[in-house]
Amino acid sequence: VLSLDDLYLTRDQRRQLARDVHPLLATRGPPGTHDVALGCHVLDALREGEEVALPRFDKLADDRAKDAWTRVHGRIDLVLFEGWCLGAVPEDDAAVATPLNALERDEDAEGRWRRHCNAALRNDYPALWSRIDALWFLQPPGFDIVRTWRWQQEQAMVARDPVRGGMDRAQLDRFIQHYERTSRHLLATLPATAD
Repeated sequence: VLSLDDLYLTRDQRRQLARDVHPLLATRGPPGTHDVALGCHVLDALREGEEVALPRFDKLADDRAKDAWTRVHGRIDLVLFEGWCLGAVPEDDAAVATPLNALERDEDAEGRWRRHCNAALRNDYPALWSRIDALWFLQPPGFDIVRTWRWQQEQAMVARDPVRGGMDRAQLDRFIQHYERTSRHLLATLPATAD
């Protein structure tokens, strides 16, 4: 199993993006915050039966785990590559121009962050998606359930490691707004494109 979440850029890489492009890119989640080249390398190595290390991302530390990579070698019969935005495609430029939520309105009024994320979907992610042989879409009843499910995930992570703590509800609500646009677009587009 390889998760798209395990391909998040490191915290330092995202901080650099935040300085160079837009402050919102410090937060993992939206397109443009994954190491697409690493994902392509790992999936190609798995397909060829080469030895490769599968990265792991530590969400409570908000960084790639340094000591939790899993070494894999030999022939692999099945790779389950899972993640919330697999198969995501860019939106029309006109759609990206209008803020979708308070985060976009208040912290990206000019749309620079939105355009960067959309350009990443257009230019970078197709290489990763092309390595998917079959795309399954587990369709939620709507975007509103995301808050409940993500809160459950947060609580489960904290229960496993209560010393480190996690996000509170307000932090979680802000975090979700970072990937709301892509999620809503996926809900509208994936039913027609998924296998």
